[in-house]
Amino acid sequence: MIVDKIKKRETKNIRPSNKVDIPVGKWVKCDKCKEIIYKENLKENNSICPICGHYFRVSSKRRIEQIIDEGTFEEFDLNIDTVNPLGLEDYEKKLHSLREKVGVDEAVKCGIGEINSTKVVICVMDSNFLMGSMGSVVGEKITYSIEKAIELKLPLIIFCASGGARMQEGIISLMQMAKTTEALSKLDEAGLLYISVLTDPTYGGVTASFAMLGDIILAEPGSMIGFAGPRVIEQTIGQSLPEGFQTAEFLLEHGFIDKIVERKDLKNTLHKIIELQ
Repeated sequence: MIVDKIKKRETKNIRPSNKVDIPVGKWVKCDKCKEIIYKENLKENNSICPICGHYFRVSSKRRIEQIIDEGTFEEFDLNIDTVNPLGLEDYEKKLHSLREKVGVDEAVKCGIGEINSTKVVICVMDSNFLMGSMGSVVGEKITYSIEKAIELKLPLIIFCASGGARMQEGIISLMQMAKTTEALSKLDEAGLLYISVLTDPTYGGVTASFAMLGDIILAEPGSMIGFAGPRVIEQTIGQSLPEGFQTAEFLLEHGFIDKIVERKDLKNTLHKIIELQ
């Protein structure tokens, strides 16, 4: 048959290479537009997607680099450790693992620094550490910072980023709401300025305490801010929520915050507000 006379095309034994030309850890995918971005380009753009403008969450270390004058930040060393009041077996292991992975001891970094040569007390929450949840150490660090601002008569700035109270510490976590609120009332009595900056996400007990008690409340564009999540609220009230509910833009429209500030303008905006006091 004619088919038997047709010489089959020889195929070379080509094996797919497992080698990848893209260096590991040099690229990141945008959650919004799904584009792949070179990490150095993202960093130069203040951790904002250069394609769609989506705001990436930033670590406490990176935030301090963006806001505080280089070489002026001095972190408070309180020498305190997280407790395990409920005796959860995996809690301490998880904390140890996160400290090695993220490179911070807890979900907030607090200290004194300068913004355009003006001294401030600053607290920066870190969503990379248990979603910035507020446990006993977080509450103690923020309370100490407030008290230090009163002692030194300095303005206070808190960058909020949290999923809420830390459930692994039960009622002790909830107590931090009252403790930080009471400390802020003393700051107010002393006539000192407190600026709260809400970033994505700011939820739960943090929103219900120090996050919404600022003399001036700023927010980054697109930040999700609230107490309970939208899905929980919808299930509770049995109604659909309006479009954009709990975004910074929605809160600004309804008078819950004072201003939305782009990340590149945050440092100078904070300095201008401090100079006006």
